[in-house]
Amino acid sequence: MLETLTRVAPDVDPGTLDPELAFRDQFEIDSVDFLNFVIGLEKQLGRRIPEADFPRLSSLNGCLDYLGEAQETP
Repeated sequence: MLETLTRVAPDVDPGTLDPELAFRDQFEIDSVDFLNFVIGLEKQLGRRIPEADFPRLSSLNGCLDYLGEAQETP
């Protein structure tokens, strides 16, 4: 997930991310960058992420929770 994020936003230092704070509040990420981030996650998961779930991917902890649930679901 962090690799995908840094591909989309190369200036991001993963070590300085606040896990609770939305990505857009921590660094410059526009809607196209965020969509590219989601597409990268979809490729990693091998499944589509419903648009309704996009808000859950807006922070580090949100992503970790979502990805953890996605791994548990066949």
